Amino acid sequence: MSADLLIRNRWVIDPSQKLNGGYDLVISDGRIMDIVTTDDGKTNDGKTNEPVQARETIDAAGCIVTPGLIDLHAHVISESTQLGVRADSVGIEQGVTTLVDAGSAGAWTFDAFLKEGVEPSITRVLAFLNISGDGLCRGGAELSDMSRLAAKDAVTLIREQPSIRGIKARMSASVVKNNGLAPLLVAKQAAREAGVPLMVHIGNAPPTLSEVLSLLDEGDVVTHAFHGKQGGILDVRGQLLPEAESALARGVLFDVGHGESSFSFRTMQQAKALGIAPYSISTDVHARNLNGPVHSLTHTMSKFLALGFTMYEIVAACTSAPAKVLGLEREIGTLAPGAYADVTILRRETMPIALTDSEQETILAKEAVFAQQVITSGKVLTCT
Repeated sequence: MSADLLIRNRWVIDPSQKLNGGYDLVISDGRIMDIVTTDDGKTNDGKTNEPVQARETIDAAGCIVTPGLIDLHAHVISESTQLGVRADSVGIEQGVTTLVDAGSAGAWTFDAFLKEGVEPSITRVLAFLNISGDGLCRGGAELSDMSRLAAKDAVTLIREQPSIRGIKARMSASVVKNNGLAPLLVAKQAAREAGVPLMVHIGNAPPTLSEVLSLLDEGDVVTHAFHGKQGGILDVRGQLLPEAESALARGVLFDVGHGESSFSFRTMQQAKALGIAPYSISTDVHARNLNGPVHSLTHTMSKFLALGFTMYEIVAACTSAPAKVLGLEREIGTLAPGAYADVTILRRETMPIALTDSEQETILAKEAVFAQQVITSGKVLTCT
């Protein structure tokens, strides 16, 4: 068997295929060609191994090989908004092969997303389109003026632009002002018409979280689900809100969206004790939190190791889970033959490290996750 690239001597974790063991990864023409187990001389589908003659070999001894990491919530319009950061600086340079800009652009500012987020980047950059036509390009209260909502334009653009994978609405008091649930109703109807999921930012009421959750459907995403503010998914007794329980039961997905003020160790620990885990782990990385507390997706993954989640659970929440949200589970977030050759090579290092949440609570951990190399569509890059 001839190939472009062979990754060997590695531990592979690929939750999309329920893989957690020793495999060699074979890549050709920018796609996954095969996964070969060295334990019994068989390929993943039970066939006998053929010797691999590769033009390039990576010895990944001591590392963990995963599908390319996916950050479902980031902000990478770096000039037209005050929050955006350069995509590659939080993407391929940090082991993330796919970033989703969550609402920086709306239908009227989508050209800025293409020019500043997509075109200069090696990282694959996708979008959840803000229901506001301006997105965040005119400031942060984008849903306070109902005349600036662009539902019809959003639906039209989604049908034309495959990089748009959903709609975003920020449902907190500082964003909607006196409009209550009205922007969410517009966003939800647009998402239904376009056939895409809705991502909803939650924060300070009004509207209340109970009101917001009651409007969401299977496949919709609640980001900032584990914040530490009042009015979150847990009541004053630390129990799950009935509306949150109902939302989870009907398939609403809870995303981390760490951010500057939207992730609490205490909330996450309480939720975990109740058997609730995040569906996806994302950063909400932007200019104000890049240097702390967020830093990177792998730094955020380290926090979940410290909270007692397994590496398999964490990798699933950063690969196969967000890929399903995006409707791209056969192309990214997987090492299945035929998928894009997006691969992240991680190091799990034993070391003392201080990890801080958005509430300025710090825990001292004994290990951390770092990105060593990343392969995007078969191209090998070293992480910083």
